[in-house]
Amino acid sequence: MTGLNAAQRHRWQSALADQDRPLDVLVVGGGITGAGVALDAASRGLRVALVEAHDLAHGTSRWSSKLVHGGLRYLAGGHLPIAYESAVERHHLMTTIAPHLIRPLAQVVPDLGSRATSAMIRTGVQAGDVLRRVARTPAPVLPRPRRLSVAETLALCPQTTRAGLRGAVAHSDGQLVDDARLVVAVARTAAAFGAMICTYTRADHVTGNGARLTDACTGESFDVAARTVVNATGVWAGEVDPAVRMRPSRGTHLIFDAATFGHPEGALTVPVAGSISRFVFALPEPLGRVFVGLTDVAAPGPIPDVPQASQAEIDYLLESINPALDRPVTRSDIIGTYSGLRPLVDVVGAEKNSSTGSLADLSRRHRIQVSDDTLVGVLGGKLTTYRRMAQDAVDAAVDAGGLTAGRCITATTPLIGAAAVTAPPELPASLISRFGSEAAKVVSSAQVEHPLDPIVDDIDVTRAEVGFALTHEGALTVDDVLHRRTRIGLVDADADRARPAITELVEQVRAQ
Repeated sequence: MTGLNAAQRHRWQSALADQDRPLDVLVVGGGITGAGVALDAASRGLRVALVEAHDLAHGTSRWSSKLVHGGLRYLAGGHLPIAYESAVERHHLMTTIAPHLIRPLAQVVPDLGSRATSAMIRTGVQAGDVLRRVARTPAPVLPRPRRLSVAETLALCPQTTRAGLRGAVAHSDGQLVDDARLVVAVARTAAAFGAMICTYTRADHVTGNGARLTDACTGESFDVAARTVVNATGVWAGEVDPAVRMRPSRGTHLIFDAATFGHPEGALTVPVAGSISRFVFALPEPLGRVFVGLTDVAAPGPIPDVPQASQAEIDYLLESINPALDRPVTRSDIIGTYSGLRPLVDVVGAEKNSSTGSLADLSRRHRIQVSDDTLVGVLGGKLTTYRRMAQDAVDAAVDAGGLTAGRCITATTPLIGAAAVTAPPELPASLISRFGSEAAKVVSSAQVEHPLDPIVDDIDVTRAEVGFALTHEGALTVDDVLHRRTRIGLVDADADRARPAITELVEQVRAQ
């Protein structure tokens, strides 16, 4: 079973409400970590359900830079274990798990200013390539670093400043076509292994033995029992388990029309003044956009569903990227912003174990914490290492609950769509990049007229994709489609243009 839809969600909820025996694992949280835990547990033969109060990828998982990092910044900061883990997990993702959703992206660091700084960057990039080789990622998958001439630099990043430009060094990292799409693919693969995926299902009174579940669509509540529970709610983990202490930080991106940056094919990568491990990126993205990011600032207080960029962050990003641009960008060039909260673990003395004590040094460590004997918290971490985090969480759940489970196989298990693509040549390249080997199925299973027509002019999302989001990917609402199955909603003006057509298609599919 790989289709997530409203009818299947109802069947799963009914099964949970009428259960005759406890689940092995109840996963609370439908981001990348929760979906990863559900897949890992189900693929080991455990009886698993995942519940999420909103939609899949509703929180932090959709607000990333869409990069599968190899750990270069952690290597620069001396955090070798994190750097190595990131490189290994990037390898698994790009070679086996989700090669259809990730492409190599040239990170172009212009050679400007101090030659000593440029030399340090080249040394760091070469060290990062050692990580690639240690992880056994082949060069055809992730190209080796190379020196670029001025002309080559401008070909990849046309708006790079000409003043004092001596060329650039380029190294490669993985770029996701979409972070939310990765979450959906992991959740669907988990369902194929038998996991029950229940979105819009809130969990209250969570303990190590179960929770009170409420259907957000109907208001109906029921209790579910489990031998173990995994708290995979990210920045909300402390609200589920009071024994957990989180200290979120906010990362913000600015969105520009790609024409503003000359339609780049590489990611302009600009060192932040005074740091050897922090950069600001101008990332070429689908739908004709460039994202400039990112910040790392403390975000105390109540946790919002949709974080907002501060004016100071916007100024910081503009001031950081503009010295490397031929034509500086201004606030009037910005067509959208988005922000996400990183799930930093608030560990007493953590700063003492860091070389700098900065938020950036703490934000990518993950930790497994067991409370209430069988309530397993998977805390911290980052998108790239979700699979390893899930493996560690399930290992802890198996031990805590005395479960009988098979070995972890997720490092060698491709996600749905990852098979070799044999799609008909008439299918749009954008469709294949988002669905891989499932691209033809998206069209053949479409329950809408004119499936290959764009949803609106100048946005390369087809009508078939909207239908597939509802029949196979678990979308229940127009906003699910706008904001998480497609990323049209990242720009308000695009969302306003597309909403009427998507609303019409959603109503058509519901009526069938």
